This record gives sequence, structure tokens and C-alpha cells, in this order.
Amino acid sequence: MTLAELKKLVQYVSSADGEPSAVLVPAEVWGEILMRLGNVESGLHPIDENEPNAQILSDLEEAVRSTKVGETFPVLELWARVYAKSEQADAAAIERVL
Repeated sequence: MTLAELKKLVQYVSSADGEPSAVLVPAEVWGEILMRLGNVESGLHPIDENEPNAQILSDLEEAVRSTKVGETFPVLELWARVYAKSEQADAAAIERVL
């Protein structure tokens, strides 16, 4: 069930001011939500949680192969990209790390 489908199935309860104050969720939908939440208790995203072990191993093997042939870049560059919000912030982050 997609988020768009879910939004169509729930009902919103509003306060006297017209502000949403609660959501009524059909029992069937609630059961599906609980099931999906139960599948991710590890903290992993559902895509990662459900990834087959063979795919994980294949990805790891590819990463090792890439590393052996020098297809890498510095970890500092990776973190700078992750935390950068703009090109200026990216450059500043790399300068701070170096």
C-alpha cells in the first residue's frame, strides 16, 4: 500500500477550530502498518531489511573488487558531500577536514 493510498483510507478528526486533531485508521490498514513497522525493528530501511543475502554479498564483492583496482575516493570527501548543503559548504567542509 502506497502513502497516497493510505491517505485516502484514513479519516481526519478536527477540533472546533478546524485543525486536525486525530486520525481514524481502519483496522485492516492499522494491521498492515503494524506489520510493516514490525519488519524494521532492526532500524534498517525496509529496502535494506528485505534485501536478499546474495545481493548483499554481491555488493560487498563488487566493493572489494573496486577497491583493489583503485576505484575509490577519500572518506573525507564522502562525508563532506553528505553534510554539505551547498557548493560553498562543501568546499568549506573539505577545507576544515584537511
